[in-house]
Amino acid sequence: MTYVCRFVALVVALGFCLSTSVSAQEAAVDSSAVLNTLDKNHPRLMLKDEDLERLKRLYAEDKVLQKCLRDVLEDADKCAEKPMLTYRKIGPRLLHVSRECVHRIYALGLAYRWTGEEKYAEKAAKNLLTVCAFKDWNPSHFLDTAEMSHAVGVGYDWLYSYLDEETREKIRAGLVKNGLKPALSAYGKSWWSKSEHNWNQVCNGGMIIGALAIAESELQYAERIINSAIKSLPLALKSYGPDGAWMEGPGYWSYATRYTAYGLTALQTALGTDFDLLKIEGLAEAGKFPVYTAGPRGLYLNFADSGEKGSRRPMPCMFWLARTYDNSLYAESEHAEIAKRSASAQHVVWYVPPPRQFPQKALDCYFRGPVEIAVFRSAWNDPEALFVGVKAGYNQVNHGHLDLGNFELDALGIRWVRDLGSDNYNLPGYWDGKRGGRRWSYYRLNSKSHSVPLLNGENQDPMATSNFTKFETERSSAFVIVDLASAYKKSASRVTRGVAMIADRRAVLVQDEFEIENSCELVWAMTTDAKIDIKEKNTALLTLGGRKLVARLVSPSVAGFAVESAKQKPPQKTNKGVRRLIVRLPNAKGNVRVAVLLSPVWKDKEVVSKVPIKPLAQW
Repeated sequence: MTYVCRFVALVVALGFCLSTSVSAQEAAVDSSAVLNTLDKNHPRLMLKDEDLERLKRLYAEDKVLQKCLRDVLEDADKCAEKPMLTYRKIGPRLLHVSRECVHRIYALGLAYRWTGEEKYAEKAAKNLLTVCAFKDWNPSHFLDTAEMSHAVGVGYDWLYSYLDEETREKIRAGLVKNGLKPALSAYGKSWWSKSEHNWNQVCNGGMIIGALAIAESELQYAERIINSAIKSLPLALKSYGPDGAWMEGPGYWSYATRYTAYGLTALQTALGTDFDLLKIEGLAEAGKFPVYTAGPRGLYLNFADSGEKGSRRPMPCMFWLARTYDNSLYAESEHAEIAKRSASAQHVVWYVPPPRQFPQKALDCYFRGPVEIAVFRSAWNDPEALFVGVKAGYNQVNHGHLDLGNFELDALGIRWVRDLGSDNYNLPGYWDGKRGGRRWSYYRLNSKSHSVPLLNGENQDPMATSNFTKFETERSSAFVIVDLASAYKKSASRVTRGVAMIADRRAVLVQDEFEIENSCELVWAMTTDAKIDIKEKNTALLTLGGRKLVARLVSPSVAGFAVESAKQKPPQKTNKGVRRLIVRLPNAKGNVRVAVLLSPVWKDKEVVSKVPIKPLAQW
């Protein structure tokens, strides 16, 4: 019996073709009839009146939905007390304003539609008029424009019957001036409309909503924007293929997926069609990604510019995925989150009742795609379980770090091996990711902060790619092997990493093999918040949160552990208290193996202290 979450979708290369669904989308783009099925009534976006009535009937007997609505009304009451938004940038971004506007409009709008209390509609309308009077919505950073268009579009549509015609006209004028006109200028020449990452979904999703909200009065804008968006979206949606992973990491999975949900829901409710976008390979599997990449305590396998300690939190788009693809795994996962934290208005919009049966989950999961991910665990529903995740892929991925082969490890409720996450996006040259670019001078982004090998003290090649060459899973063990040669080609002809969960899933072995032609310094390293005590040269005791983990250098026997600080000086994040457990081989040459056994000290006090070592080729 296997415990792998293997997906049976077709193997997809980076440049794969979208086949039949693309043909349908291109036909729609060439047609002037895209708005022929427009619902002329309001509200038509996300939550139509008949959808609201269905929810109200369900509300009478669904205690979880009742809890969700209480959360929304509490939030709406807080939003009603807030001062009006002001035009204020942080760096080049207006995102804090546009996102707060989205938040307020959904909370206030749903509260009004559910209760009929005009205090909510009045406050929402004032917010809409305020942002529509802004000089612009920061089109130079088009995410801001798209998110504000989203907020204003939903607000106009949901409050349509409350607003008088003069107010409607002011809102329409602001949406056209600050949203739809800049969008028409952007399509066809903007880089984001041709991109394969989150900007595509956010910009297209936001503009779909803005355009559909006022389509009957602004037909010339709406038709062109909708056509452009449904032509552009497949470029990004294919990035979920084939298994639902997201190359920009779990944090950007959430951002990209919720705007995918916004845009496609709006198309369905306003036009009655999604133009076959829902059929794009990988999207139906997307909800598996946050489920499997969250460790036992909810901390994500952190890669790319994710938050420093990003964790699984409520994400309404999981309800959307559950509803759209009839997947109880996604519904169960999201219900677990809103049981612990507040729900949002979008949870109500996409609400799915708790599943009657709990879906079975595999212990291990392999996500193929542009960035490959392998995750292993010893158990589900045990906050102290052993968990390890490994990534491959390519270093030029959007938001990527120089971290091919990086791993993170949880056990006993502690993250023992960690990724530091992103730094300040406004640091000079933060986005200069070419070979020699300034991005790679920042500690958190380069190889020297990650749990990857270093040869000659140099970063991995920024243009490098890597892939898993073998993945196997059994009841008591599992492993993955990743080919890292491209990342170290200046110093080595072969670099291979194996990460295995061993000994009935009670310990992890990390084994690296190198073929080095000319003598160079080799450093094996892992990053941790734990206190490190070197007991013997080849044994280190890590202590954190009252728990312990033993690291043993199994090979080479002549080497030993050392400890370095990860501390940096401002303006970079300082990484206070973070350490690096390292193995330094000053003159590595020829065939070299470094094998480190990481063994939690379990409650039964038993520690895995020995492991047979064999070449990775024999794994």
